[in-house]
Amino acid sequence: MPIKTIERLSHRALSRRAVCLGFGAATLSAAAGRASTGEWPSRPVTVVVPYAAGGNTDMMARLSSQYLANKLGQPFVIENRAGGGGAIGAIAVSKARPDGYTLLFGASTQLVNIPMLQKVVYSHKDFTPISIFGAGPYLLGIKSSLPVKTLDEFIAYVKARPGELNYGTAGVGGNVHLNTALFLSRAGLTMTAIPYRSGAPAMAGLVAGEVEMYFGNASELMLHTETKSVRILAISTQQRIAQLPNVPTVAETFPGFDTSSWNGFLAPAGTPKPIVETIEKLVVAAAKEPAIVERLNQLAILPFGTTKEEFEKAIEKSRVINRESMKAAALPLIE
Repeated sequence: MPIKTIERLSHRALSRRAVCLGFGAATLSAAAGRASTGEWPSRPVTVVVPYAAGGNTDMMARLSSQYLANKLGQPFVIENRAGGGGAIGAIAVSKARPDGYTLLFGASTQLVNIPMLQKVVYSHKDFTPISIFGAGPYLLGIKSSLPVKTLDEFIAYVKARPGELNYGTAGVGGNVHLNTALFLSRAGLTMTAIPYRSGAPAMAGLVAGEVEMYFGNASELMLHTETKSVRILAISTQQRIAQLPNVPTVAETFPGFDTSSWNGFLAPAGTPKPIVETIEKLVVAAAKEPAIVERLNQLAILPFGTTKEEFEKAIEKSRVINRESMKAAALPLIE
């Protein structure tokens, strides 16, 4: 019987007896895995998700943590610590003991954006990157009543009306805002930003026609590809995605444009190398698991499963791109 991840928020009432039964289901292979990493894990591992339950990051954390729990024979406890754009959860993990029992399932917002825009008590150097589990591309959606059908036509339409058209953002300084600012800068467009609290109301604003464009998470816009209120013009990644094979990339018009929102496992700096390597190996495997891949594809999330070194390069790449995006958005940088 596979061991289920204990979700601290939604399953707080799980009985002690049920937990004991879960421990009893650990397999011999899981025991062998613990032995190879100095008996880690010998108790539950906490996975801090710096957002509220229910979003893409939370969903990916639960999928991957369940896989780790099944393979390692210990619960991987999801702990949602929302607030401060994800900074509260990141701070908690940065101060945790580097023993492999507290992990962060974070995004570029915590590791890149926040330290570049705000004074916080941590930096990306306080974490050991382990593996990116998945990444969400962005889709450029416009209200369908606009008399344009392609990205080139949209660009020409906006250029003829500088500052007259609006675009929605999911807050200020987040990935959606920065991604949009980068696109507008490279396309030479001037539009007015309408900030919403999050992606859901921004998407609702596009559907209602309050804004002319929303360059948001693919998982949000995919829900509206069959409706008549939204038209999808482009995708932010270098390659087209299987779910929308006829939607071109922005890079086909502006070579080199390549943005996405990655999510993955990190540990406090100084976490033993054998533990990091064990998690890395399993996350890579999880991102190839057919059932997991199918679930991610349903939400237009790209399975990654990177190595530690690839994750480190992704962080540096995000720092370079987001610095350009922040300047385009006229946001004051502190580093």
